[in-house]
Amino acid sequence: SPLRGRTSGAMAPLAARRSTGLAAVAGALGLAAGSLQALSHAFLAPSPSSPPALRGLTTGSTLAGASVDVAGSSDVLAQARAALLARKALKVDLTGKVAFIAGVADTSGYGWAIARELANAGATILIGTWPPVLKLFEGTLKKASTNEARKLDDGSLMEIAKIYPLDAMFDAPEDVPDDVKTNKRYAGVGQYTIGEVVEQVKADYGKVDILVHSLANGPEVTKPLLETSRAGYLAASSASAYSLVSMVSRFAPMMPPGGSVLSLSYIASERVIPGYGGGMSSAKAQLESDTRTLAWEAGRKYGIRVNTISAGPLKSRAASAIGAGPGGKTFIERAIDYSTNNAPLTLPLYAENVGTTALCLSTDLMAGVTGMTMYVDMGLHAMGTAIDSPAYEGLDKPPMTPGSAN
Repeated sequence: SPLRGRTSGAMAPLAARRSTGLAAVAGALGLAAGSLQALSHAFLAPSPSSPPALRGLTTGSTLAGASVDVAGSSDVLAQARAALLARKALKVDLTGKVAFIAGVADTSGYGWAIARELANAGATILIGTWPPVLKLFEGTLKKASTNEARKLDDGSLMEIAKIYPLDAMFDAPEDVPDDVKTNKRYAGVGQYTIGEVVEQVKADYGKVDILVHSLANGPEVTKPLLETSRAGYLAASSASAYSLVSMVSRFAPMMPPGGSVLSLSYIASERVIPGYGGGMSSAKAQLESDTRTLAWEAGRKYGIRVNTISAGPLKSRAASAIGAGPGGKTFIERAIDYSTNNAPLTLPLYAENVGTTALCLSTDLMAGVTGMTMYVDMGLHAMGTAIDSPAYEGLDKPPMTPGSAN
């Protein structure tokens, strides 16, 4: 061996370097693997005089069983710890959190997308479904064809802990009219008013950390506002706006401080959208106004946040129910075409876009955000004119967003 004949004194520097190098590698691997002992020491016992990347680590600190010479491995340790902190900053863990999503009845809408993203982060998922479609929804979930929609990022299938029948038009049993009580579509579903469902959830889970209001209904939505009856107008407001007020007032007492309430709105709340009638535009305006007031009141009384997402058009089953007009196109098809042609981002809007935004708003990443209307519409809300208008004829057509279908 080339090392034969060398004295122990000559070997000492080499051994020291090897020891230092191995210790540095062991320390880096310990950090990268998330050694809990190292992290607890580093995070809970900071030294103000040390650089941020090395606080809590001193010469002789033990990481993953190795004695680390900080002076000889500071770069490796700093890089490893920085990477760990970056991963920690991006990780959202909702394990132990209970989320109640009201208004989910299929796998195509925003409510389902929000539920899926919350489940991805580990939350326990509870669903409130309109009683007349409850059995249909439960049957759909049992079909193998639904597995793809239930698939989470880790390959497992989203589990819904419990589905509650919920009719948000009614706060208590005495509010339910006789024609609903005797309706066969409500037969055998159990208790379904808001107050009753809240009591069931409280008995079953004891709390709700995240409350999502994905409810809207206007019986006269296809009618212009000028032709909307008082009953139709008030029904739209009751189902689409007051239901949020009722749910917050009843759920909030069992929501821990820091809890999140989220609803879904639409640009018709502040802009004229022909075809979105029956008082629904008024209901969405009420919803956004109530969001701000509820943020103030519930924030001061319970320490929870209240926000709404103004989502762009999506061809969900519910939206597609607004029938076709002249030319054979449905309202939602026209809305999507308009958005694609005129929004700053001409990319299609997916339910997942709203789902991930809702996830962020429901976590401590947005702990300082409340009373806000968050637009998730590819920027359409920012536009003051339509570039596909005849007024722009003769001008060069603006380029489409890279990656657009057109």
